Amino acid sequence: MELVAAAALGKFIGAGLAAIGSGAAAIGVGHVAGNFLAGALRNPSAAAAQTATLFIGIAFAEALGIFSFLVALLLMFAV
Repeated sequence: MELVAAAALGKFIGAGLAAIGSGAAAIGVGHVAGNFLAGALRNPSAAAAQTATLFIGIAFAEALGIFSFLVALLLMFAV
């Protein structure tokens, strides 16, 4: 019985560690948006050309967060 409880505990600890990536993705999106805003305030005429790069950077950061969430769900329910 203790072995099953230890396996469940390990599964939940692993899922919690994998979910840290969701918070890291939020930090990444904040950095991307903050750096874009800082650059746009320094050179407003170039801001329109950089919005596509902003959305690509946000998409990559969010994709990493979604992947970490998926790994956490897989560890909790599939393993």
